[in-house]
Amino acid sequence: MIHRSLPAVAVLVVAVALTAGCGSDDAGRPEVASSVSAPAASGLPSEATPSAAPPSASGAASTPAPPAAASAPPATAQGPTERRPASPPPVVLPKRPSGAPGAKQVVEAFKAAGLKVPHPKDRSVDCGPDGLGLGCSELIATDAVTVYVFPDEISASDIAETWGGQSYQRGAVVLNYLEAKTPSADRTRYEKVLAGLR
Repeated sequence: MIHRSLPAVAVLVVAVALTAGCGSDDAGRPEVASSVSAPAASGLPSEATPSAAPPSASGAASTPAPPAAASAPPATAQGPTERRPASPPPVVLPKRPSGAPGAKQVVEAFKAAGLKVPHPKDRSVDCGPDGLGLGCSELIATDAVTVYVFPDEISASDIAETWGGQSYQRGAVVLNYLEAKTPSADRTRYEKVLAGLR
């Protein structure tokens, strides 16, 4: 009889030591005590009792997870985020030749001569690769005529030939009538004013 109760007493001592070492969790103590004391009270050997699990397993189930694991940041599967520029880089246009009049100067000369240049708009950005890609230096469009200034006379001549009879070229400046509502008779007046600027 002494030999049968000795393992039960040893298990009880280990269980009490473990629960005392884990803190004062009252919910864990009765569970361990009831599973260990039941075989000793009934007189059955502790090996035959199905509920006699190792005390460390039942004690580990009742202890909460360590707080460090809960506060760890979540792992990310993606690499670093690539930042894109907020706006596209500015378009750099070629400079007009030093002897050529600017597009604004040409439009002002038309006004001074009494010619109509309604709704002038600086559309020089259309000269660049994101616009028409014509390679011009300056561009001002009006309802009567569109004024292009190119970086050299060869580029101006090439574009004027492309537009055929709908344009006039003088040096690096090209007048375009494609989108204009200018009557053919009035076009010569614009061309004379441009020719007088040189």
